[in-house]
Amino acid sequence: MKWIEKAELMLLLFVHGMALAAWFVPMGGVLKSIQHAELVPFAFATSAIAALLSPLFFGAMADRSVPPLKVMRWICVGTALLNLLVMYVMMNAWDGWVILLCIQLQSLLSVPTNSVSVSIVLSRLTDSQRQFGSIRAMGTLGWMSGCWLVSAVQLDESVKTFAMSSVLWIVLAGITLFISQKPLTITTLQQKLTMRERLGLDAIRLLKVPKHRSIFVTVMLVAIPFAAFYPYTPACMTDLGLTSTSAWMSLGQATEVGVMLFIGGALAKWPLKQIIGIGLVIGIVRYLLYSSNVAGFLLMGVALHGGAYTFIFISAQIYLSQQVPKEWQTRAQALLTLMHAGLGSLAGYMLTGGWYRYCEVDGMVDWRTYWLVLAAMVGGVLVFFWSTAPAMDKPETGH
Repeated sequence: MKWIEKAELMLLLFVHGMALAAWFVPMGGVLKSIQHAELVPFAFATSAIAALLSPLFFGAMADRSVPPLKVMRWICVGTALLNLLVMYVMMNAWDGWVILLCIQLQSLLSVPTNSVSVSIVLSRLTDSQRQFGSIRAMGTLGWMSGCWLVSAVQLDESVKTFAMSSVLWIVLAGITLFISQKPLTITTLQQKLTMRERLGLDAIRLLKVPKHRSIFVTVMLVAIPFAAFYPYTPACMTDLGLTSTSAWMSLGQATEVGVMLFIGGALAKWPLKQIIGIGLVIGIVRYLLYSSNVAGFLLMGVALHGGAYTFIFISAQIYLSQQVPKEWQTRAQALLTLMHAGLGSLAGYMLTGGWYRYCEVDGMVDWRTYWLVLAAMVGGVLVFFWSTAPAMDKPETGH
């Protein structure tokens, strides 16, 4: 790969990370500042609902009828406009459910960009196992930069953070104009598609392969306890006296960058089953540190987020890029998004939100109990994965 091609992909993921973080991370604080704290779990759940509805459709479009870069450009522009709509309804104190509806519309476009951007990058790599980590790390650096920017201009609890995110989405759309576009094959363009294929639902057949199914189900299950990370870690930080919570949250991304640079070598040496198992163990330790109710240990737990996320989710993305045929790549990543950010996160936002309300008495949250139960849930996922996943040191090809 030429250095200019690598730089283009890195810039794409960097700005993409900034655009996502600028609205997603501070959203809970923004809703509380406009007196809609009750909407926090539902607002975060909109991304999970979007992951159920839109990624497979856009994935099928990018695989079969419209080049992925063009799909990415369209949804970036749409997301930018919807970000401005969210800011407008918040600033004018519209009803909470109208605000929630606008956030949902924005999520329907922004969520599919995760799988589309990953497929754009992976389709250009000759050795995804070794090359993807260093390029994907730029997305994490972008996310960190977005968090820092939000806190630097003091928008942690301001609706104006949606305007800043809107600008970043427009910049991202512009970047897609300068990346070389790979044309779809004539065979793909001439296919007569059923409605099931147009909606991307045929990707579900990937679950028939035992090793694929083990990856997909584990990712879905662990997303449930992990869903508490962004909505409730900042609240826990605030209760422990920490400020600039968006900046502190970027500690997880700082370690994520380091682990991503390491993940290629790890995948070459260790069986995938061990790598995902390590990620689950890190997830357990993270929440155990949270349960100490000590600010220093909480920040150590935040820093462990990078290891847990990369060893589980990035390993799964790389695995699919190697084991799924080229013409299925975008749909495979979209199905992973559906299982992780859709089914898993939707259940997670609802369950961890309900558990949060149960642990809250007279405005005080029993954080120790809250995080200990989530650590036990991750432990249950580890037991499930280790007892059901076959050896994965020699991945099986199939679809």
